[in-house]
Amino acid sequence: MPDPTPGRAFLRACAWDVAVRKPGNVSRASDGHGMQAQTFLDSAAASVDGLCMPGARVGARIESATAASWARVGCNTNLGIVLLCAPIAAAAERVDAPSDWRGAVVEVIRHLDVADAEAAFRAIVQANPGGLGDAAEQDVRSAPSLSLRAAMTLAADRDRIARQYRDGLAELFDRGLPALAGAIGPLAPGDEAWAVPEDAVSTAAVQRLYLGWLASDLDSHIVRKHGEAVAHSVLNDGRVWLRRAEAGEPLDADPAWAAWDHTLKSRRINPGTSADLTVATLMLALLGA
Repeated sequence: MPDPTPGRAFLRACAWDVAVRKPGNVSRASDGHGMQAQTFLDSAAASVDGLCMPGARVGARIESATAASWARVGCNTNLGIVLLCAPIAAAAERVDAPSDWRGAVVEVIRHLDVADAEAAFRAIVQANPGGLGDAAEQDVRSAPSLSLRAAMTLAADRDRIARQYRDGLAELFDRGLPALAGAIGPLAPGDEAWAVPEDAVSTAAVQRLYLGWLASDLDSHIVRKHGEAVAHSVLNDGRVWLRRAEAGEPLDADPAWAAWDHTLKSRRINPGTSADLTVATLMLALLGA
């Protein structure tokens, strides 16, 4: 049984993120968007200490992890991942049993304050994610007057990561974890008592999880950079591939899988939000949520 610590789970989840081909995203099989898989691994290694600072508030975790990542690789590789994983890392300090997880996450997010928002806003400005744009209320380039959860709630209808803050990471618990469990299949007796063993995760499981996120809603990163029509097209393609993954087909065996990956990258289309949600789901599962 692996040691279910936040840092270890975060690093393993980030490693899986680039270990398998997830079309449109950087992987060991395929560079893209001016980055390589090692860029993401270096970023994760740099950010893990800040993300998992004992006793730190969520905003401080986000700002520290983002600053360390930026200092190491000089570009935005993991802002969305950090935004999703910071409440998970904070909640891990409150968990004594698997049944505690959801309540712990909800409590962490419920107690976010303006200082958390200030720190997160600074991190977002530093990372400068593609297609950020301007917001009519609580724009990240201005000082916030609301808690981080309240500020995220204002963006929840247009940003899936913000929606997780509004809803206490509900989609990760209600959609992500069941999808991963379905992809992994039955665990050995006793494994379900705490964390999902690292060796229970597979290429097929990660790809199926990623496609489940991609096929379930418009990818926020694609919408920001390319508009809803392009995001709808990618979502529809994702549903076709998800059906094949759920049927047990080995996607890497089909040249069309790699071709879709290359086509997306040639058009600079990056389903980054779906990848971020994949990493956060893996982290939760490895921690035993």
